Amino acid sequence: HFVESGGGLVKPGGSLRLACSGSGIIFNQNTMAWYRQAPGKQREVVANIASVRSGGGTWYTSAVRGRFTISRDPTKNMMYLQMNNVKSEDAGIYYCNGGGGTRDWGQGTPVTVSV
Repeated sequence: HFVESGGGLVKPGGSLRLACSGSGIIFNQNTMAWYRQAPGKQREVVANIASVRSGGGTWYTSAVRGRFTISRDPTKNMMYLQMNNVKSEDAGIYYCNGGGGTRDWGQGTPVTVSV
């Protein structure tokens, strides 16, 4: 069970920090990911972070690389997505899940980009 938060209205060039909490899964022990579903499009992976056992490496889709940062806080069992220099194409509903997206989805948190 995942709960996403932190979304909202942001101006182009602005920043947001999304947060994800989860029950029934230890984030550090799993590859975790942020997904985005833009209006009229399929849900896609935006970023992921490997389990600690696998080295904890991160991956980003090219559209957000250099602007977004995925991270985890093992003390809180939470995951974050720092979004900087936000662009209009970043808009959508953001979800967190395991790397394969096989667990139940949360409600997501919407990100709207507008002046």
